[in-house]
Amino acid sequence: MKITFLGGGNMANALIGGLRKQGFSAAGIQVVEPVAELREKLTDTYGVRCAEAVDASALNCEVLVLAVKPQVMRHALEPVAGRIGDALVISIAAGLRIADLARWLGNHARVVRCMPNTPALIGAGITGLYADPRVSHEERETADRILRAVGRTLWIDDEGQMDAVTAVSGSGPGYVFYFIEALQEAAIEQGFDADTARLLAIETFVGSARLAESSTESVGVLRERVTSKGGTTEAALKSFDADRVAAAIRRGVAAAQARGSELCDLLGAD
Repeated sequence: MKITFLGGGNMANALIGGLRKQGFSAAGIQVVEPVAELREKLTDTYGVRCAEAVDASALNCEVLVLAVKPQVMRHALEPVAGRIGDALVISIAAGLRIADLARWLGNHARVVRCMPNTPALIGAGITGLYADPRVSHEERETADRILRAVGRTLWIDDEGQMDAVTAVSGSGPGYVFYFIEALQEAAIEQGFDADTARLLAIETFVGSARLAESSTESVGVLRERVTSKGGTTEAALKSFDADRVAAAIRRGVAAAQARGSELCDLLGAD
């Protein structure tokens, strides 16, 4: 299988690295990237062919991965439109609907839309995927294999839900970092130095997430088990409830979903 990446930034780098670790041949991967420094890094690190612009070799692919920023996608697809035959197109750009990508590609039929998140950079991501109905089962498996190179995958049946995927898991790392940052600041207020506060906050979050992942019980039950009546955890959670923290998180996710839908309209406009 021949894969061409349109764009050689961080997420493309993570995907290529994951594929190489899975045993995918460097000879089967090409990258179109205008920035010389990024091309040099990709070639030196993974041994893949890189080109400054789209050329005949880059177009000769079975899979085209769209890994450029959504704001420049339409322009980036101009030298590709109508020139990739029956290649499967996988977009990892946020805020771009399949109908718009297909139109910019010259009414291309085989498009999969994906929403990875930043933990994919260390192989621990979660990616939501939605496929155009014309994408075959085998092509869906191909897309799944490529995205599994950077973590777990989840297929969505309704493209409209991709905005919700973006709001929950795509933007989710930002929420997690926000909470860790607040916990770290609270630790400093309790007298710890910055390094100790960082260690306590991050390891508490990492350990709790691992426990939740490995447990067969709900996170609600796990929370209840650490919340002794009249204890310290209960005191903190009562304070959070008084400030309606859970409701604020739900409103934040809803705001992210709404903004995602707005961006799809803006970015997809001709």
